[in-house]
Amino acid sequence: MKKSVLSFLRFTLGSLRDLAPIILVIGFFQIIILDQPLPNVGGLVTGLILVMLGLTFFIQGLEMGLFPIGETMAHGLAKRGSGFWLLMFAFFLGFGTTVAEPALIAVAVEAANAAVEGGIISPGEDSVRAYASGLRLTVALAVGTSLLIGIFRIIKGWPLHFLIIPGYLIVVALASLAPEEIIGVAFDAGGVTTSTITVPLVTALGVGLASMIKGRNPMIDGFGLIALASLLPMIFVVLFGFAWNIMVPM
Repeated sequence: MKKSVLSFLRFTLGSLRDLAPIILVIGFFQIIILDQPLPNVGGLVTGLILVMLGLTFFIQGLEMGLFPIGETMAHGLAKRGSGFWLLMFAFFLGFGTTVAEPALIAVAVEAANAAVEGGIISPGEDSVRAYASGLRLTVALAVGTSLLIGIFRIIKGWPLHFLIIPGYLIVVALASLAPEEIIGVAFDAGGVTTSTITVPLVTALGVGLASMIKGRNPMIDGFGLIALASLLPMIFVVLFGFAWNIMVPM
């Protein structure tokens, strides 16, 4: 019990330290630059305390739950020697965590609404829902595919830059040909996919697998899955833009 309390206090202090720069920046601009008192101080303090506690519970939960789960699954599948099921697990892990990602849902909805305003899709709830859902599924498929490729890379021991450099060359080539309205969405999609749930699970999976395979270095081979998970959504979303213009012409 005492150990748990000390651990919670340690995480809380760490969260306070991480939030301190944000608090200082907001306070500086509000009081010094704008020369105005903080509005609703009581609500702000309460909100900051809730954020600090939420961040504390989240980080502690990662160390207690998600990191061990990722490493345990990697160890278990590697011990079974089934490359097929390991690759399938990586794909569905990437797809499942991404399709429910709140940041992706928000970006997809905003992209759909912006597409209506820009005349890319016809107005109407059905069109907005179809565009947003198509975008989410495209990104989720991209992340699933990227994890499948990344795990295969760890198994084979391929250098990461053999995949990253050609991948970005493809992104640049496609961006020069893609419809202008999809390029920004595609590049943003690469960032929103790597968020709260995906990153810890994927990182633990890669490091755990690399530590189980003889001849692999966890520091060299275990990382890089997040880079692939950011890269492939750009390619897939650009292709989604091409496909949408062909299948649903305005």
